Amino acid sequence: MRASREEQPAGARAARLLTEALAPTVLVTALPLIAAARVSRSAGQFLLWGGIALTFCAVIPIGVLVHGVRRGRLTDRHVGDRTQRARPLSIGLASVAAGLLLLAAVRAPAELFAVIVVVFVVGAACALVNHWWKLSIHAAVVAATVAVLVPLVGPVAHLGWPLVAAVGWSRVRLRDHTWPQVLAGVALGGPLAAGTFLALA
Repeated sequence: MRASREEQPAGARAARLLTEALAPTVLVTALPLIAAARVSRSAGQFLLWGGIALTFCAVIPIGVLVHGVRRGRLTDRHVGDRTQRARPLSIGLASVAAGLLLLAAVRAPAELFAVIVVVFVVGAACALVNHWWKLSIHAAVVAATVAVLVPLVGPVAHLGWPLVAAVGWSRVRLRDHTWPQVLAGVALGGPLAAGTFLALA
């Protein structure tokens, strides 16, 4: 049984805050919107491109997680049980793929399209690995996010790398992952995201 918030030591509370604030659901909501804001030349373009990206990368996949938790099919919204991850990951990937098709149809700029491809590719890689082993999706997604933000917004995004380490620490501190699982997530997410984005943008 988890301790109440008042009973938890400061380290555990900090770890929980980092895990929630920089969760994959938060980052896949923010990153496409940042990309859409950078490439849009009008409010209409932002609403169109950002709306598509937000709906198919965040709203639908997050909705699947929330529904699964409410129906008791998932233990929690972070899907700590590896055996429960296949279905929500598969539905999420299908949603992102549909979003990519729509963005291509409305001729979204290459940078935004590349960001959504990164979401799909990193998600697919995590899904594949998690079929056999519990890799940290938190670590993979936060590393991928920083790796994309560096070429997208500039060198200032390098300030995000300490957050990658902090999220990794939080996952181990909360005993949701081991250090090898966290380091594997970073090693997968960062290079894969950077390579994919640079190849397409």
